[in-house]
Amino acid sequence: MSAISLSYGRGHLDITLPAGARAAVIRKQILPKLADPSAAIQDALDNPVAAAPLAELAKNRKSACILICDITRPVPNRLFLRPMIETMIASGIAREKISVLVATGLHRPNLGDELADLVDDPWVLDNVKVENHYARDEGAHIDFGFTKTRNTPVKLDRLFAGADLRIATGLVEPHFMAGWSGGRKVIAPGVAHHETIRTFHSARFMEDPLAVQCNLIGNPLHEEQLEIVRMLGEVFALNTVLDEERDLVCVTFGEIIASHQAAVDFVSGATQVPMDRKFSTVVTSSAGYPLDKTYYQTIKGMVTPLDILKPGGTLIIASECSEGFGSAEFREAQARLVELGPERFLATLTAKSLAEIDEWQTEMQLKPMRLGRVELYTTGLSGEDRRLTGVGVIDDLTAAIARSISASGDPDVAIIPEGPYVVPRYAT
Repeated sequence: MSAISLSYGRGHLDITLPAGARAAVIRKQILPKLADPSAAIQDALDNPVAAAPLAELAKNRKSACILICDITRPVPNRLFLRPMIETMIASGIAREKISVLVATGLHRPNLGDELADLVDDPWVLDNVKVENHYARDEGAHIDFGFTKTRNTPVKLDRLFAGADLRIATGLVEPHFMAGWSGGRKVIAPGVAHHETIRTFHSARFMEDPLAVQCNLIGNPLHEEQLEIVRMLGEVFALNTVLDEERDLVCVTFGEIIASHQAAVDFVSGATQVPMDRKFSTVVTSSAGYPLDKTYYQTIKGMVTPLDILKPGGTLIIASECSEGFGSAEFREAQARLVELGPERFLATLTAKSLAEIDEWQTEMQLKPMRLGRVELYTTGLSGEDRRLTGVGVIDDLTAAIARSISASGDPDVAIIPEGPYVVPRYAT
């Protein structure tokens, strides 16, 4: 018997493997922590990628807007917001002309204590405006027309688009559709209008075989995001990379496309883990708090390890779901999936040019369901919520692993403690 911990909620979940099981624990490469994160951030601001230092960029600007990710991303905002804002003020931008905008996409706003936790610096809240993006507010967006490549409607938050100095900040990690998070993704879908977001989430993007984690080459979502950035004009970005303990290991600042690529180049090799075989049993997590707050976000962890799951195998995922299921729209999509079944549900999506809000996450759930059996361990869902997941809900991880081993006759179990932040690759 051997115990292994999965990221779960704000802590870890210990699981005990059944007798005879052989564990292959898959973690990303250990990257050295930055000895002085604050100094590293200041160095990035002073020595940017393909841009002038922030102190020079801020000179003669009338206003500035800084984007931050919403509560679903563990970005260390407390480390960089204040030094960025203080640099802007020292360079001549009036304090009242500096704003921080939460890039919520179509997620709910972060308000009250949650907003304070997200910003994690009372000085910032006391000194500049901190607002949420509202994708459904028609008047809050500027219309840029359509992309030339795929005719995506481009409408972006007026506060950000109209600022004289525009900076996106975020976390660079694998993203199961856009390749990598951070950079251009914080703008679109982060502060885009719902029509832009729903176009991204339509089946013609979602079903594209190149719209997968860790891939930017030919990825239609990434290509559209780059085109949107170019339509917007001059934009900069601060990108962070964290280790499994959520400590800073890399920070880049500069022109948004170049600085994002620099962060991707840094983390790419460490995040993708080559494996010489596939497994009939894969045990993973939703990466713990804040990504496992809802079942909606949990689906990301179901998609990431599919390259090493044998057809017909069992994928077991642990996610606290401390805030429950997700949005009302997501619940409706899941209800249709359960009612119609995977094939008929997908058929209802393929003719749409605009996805219904949050149904795209249900569409992503079809990927693991096509390949094998999905089982969910959670302490945050009960009753009807469990049925609407559309997957098997379990209360005993050890027993579930034992059943999968018995059914397959394969005692080898792949275990991914950090869930979607680690991308196992089957190397043939």
